Amino acid sequence: MTAREAGGRTWDLVVIGAGSAGLVGARTAVTLGAHVLLIEAHRFGGECLHTGCVPSKALIASAAAAHAARSSAGLGVTASEVHVDFPAVMQHVHAAIHDIEPVDSPETLNRDGIHTLTGRARFDGPRSVVVDGERIAFRDALIAAGSSPVRPSVEGEASIDVLTNETFWDLDALPARLLVQGGGAIGCEIAQAMVRLGSQVTLIHRGDRVLPKEDPAASAVVLAALRADGVDVRLGTTVRSFDSFRSDDAPSPSGTAQLSDGTQVVFDRALAALGRRVEVSDLGLSAAGVTLDQRGAVDVDASLRTSNPRIRAAGDVTPLPRFTHTAGMYGSVAATNAVLGLSRRIDADVVPRITFTSPEVAAVGVSPAAASARGMRAVVQHHSHLDRAIADGHTDGFTSIVVDRRGRVTGAVIVGPRAGESLAEYTTAVKAQMSVRTLATTMHAYPSYSDAGWNAVVKEAQRGLRGGAVGFAIGLLARFHRRRR
Repeated sequence: MTAREAGGRTWDLVVIGAGSAGLVGARTAVTLGAHVLLIEAHRFGGECLHTGCVPSKALIASAAAAHAARSSAGLGVTASEVHVDFPAVMQHVHAAIHDIEPVDSPETLNRDGIHTLTGRARFDGPRSVVVDGERIAFRDALIAAGSSPVRPSVEGEASIDVLTNETFWDLDALPARLLVQGGGAIGCEIAQAMVRLGSQVTLIHRGDRVLPKEDPAASAVVLAALRADGVDVRLGTTVRSFDSFRSDDAPSPSGTAQLSDGTQVVFDRALAALGRRVEVSDLGLSAAGVTLDQRGAVDVDASLRTSNPRIRAAGDVTPLPRFTHTAGMYGSVAATNAVLGLSRRIDADVVPRITFTSPEVAAVGVSPAAASARGMRAVVQHHSHLDRAIADGHTDGFTSIVVDRRGRVTGAVIVGPRAGESLAEYTTAVKAQMSVRTLATTMHAYPSYSDAGWNAVVKEAQRGLRGGAVGFAIGLLARFHRRRR
């Protein structure tokens, strides 16, 4: 569809941005019978498909295969030599993107009843946007314009060609020495994957632990795993400046990073994994009456309504948790509210998250570190006592379940292989305010990693049975039964 064609009618819903929030929002709205126009400035599918979740997980899969081949001697299998063909690895990465891409293509969306338009949208009033000089009117709109990676602002950065998660996937040769700035999820995932593929990796992080948003015990396990794989992790320091030089064996300028602790790191490529920022300066939000919060994100209420009651926002453009699954869920809520005139509220408290390092870190709800201050307790099952982990040779993880005073599950942290695959059970438990007794009396398959959480809640249920009025009553019943026999 052209902008001129789109301007010939008033749309029930105009969606700006075809990432996770915009795509799910548009599909929800058209399912509810709305006439929907989805506008995308760049590539349909968004950051997750092209430069985020999909390529990074494909890279991790290749790295895991290389690592398994090298480290299988303890299982009785020895590989004579492991050869990593990095161009073939990147071919696998791009093949994964290519295979998923058609689901979010304009052709597929059009067949689903969603009208699509490629171009940059800018609000010129509270009920209209302009694309390619054409005014397009709407009854409601959804802003889902996403975010962009934060670039380092240090001396010499321009001479280095610092990579971000958007440009990293253009690499066609394995960097001999890779510098990663940032110890969050993206930094840790890529640092570990690249060292397993054969790069010499240095990870710089300003904080005192990697994965600072995760439980400290989980961070400690991941830090140990990174270092065991060979990542040189430097904590409590930052890059002060870059200096470039030409190396005969590197296709692009190599560099030296001067760190705030007085040391330096020599590298061939540098990756900035410093988070993401909202960029909405070109959307004309002031003309639409849409306000921003103190950090520059689109301000929304619990129903995802902006300061303009006809415009909603979802995804990375808001201050809410920035995950693909939250973007999709919130995009659906926003679209439903817009089309049906509802005020459904989002649930921002029960948000599952996974860091795809090895071991994985999966978490939801109240963290074990915060449990005590909130009058709750954490029950831990270390995987060194988990039969499946022992059989697999992966015993460095743990499962921790947080329980409140009433015996309800309020949070969980799982560290181990495929930890994310066990998280849905605890996400459901937290959302449903499920009791530990319900989980403890639910049969779990053996031997599995989910058995760790079951062991933890069984211990907590048994503790509850031993004390208080319930324990006293059980004791009386047991004594009465013994006397009858």
